[in-house]
Amino acid sequence: MITSNEVSASSNGTQWQSINWKAVEQQVLKLQMRIAKATREGKQGKVKALQWILTHSKSAKLFAVKRVSQNKGSKTPGIDGIIWNSDARRMAAVNKLSRKGYQAKPLRRIYIPKKKR
Repeated sequence: MITSNEVSASSNGTQWQSINWKAVEQQVLKLQMRIAKATREGKQGKVKALQWILTHSKSAKLFAVKRVSQNKGSKTPGIDGIIWNSDARRMAAVNKLSRKGYQAKPLRRIYIPKKKR
């Protein structure tokens, strides 16, 4: 698990730089491997419990934000119009990630004009 020493509560970007990324990745991988093993063994209750632990772990949130903010499309804003281009914004995104109060928005349909043939 990630300790409070590895993820301090300052609002600047220094805490993003001080994260032990190897430990974060190992923690997420370990949980994913346990989920896969429980699935192979047919232990659905264990799978569900491990999935809950993974989705609520600080390690998984950190790793998810890191991957999204450093992939090929990281310079393009999403539907919310926000780009995580600084360490402070990345940490704010990690702290904001929560399943509580999530409400899916209605489908947004955009028509793309086509040239006439």
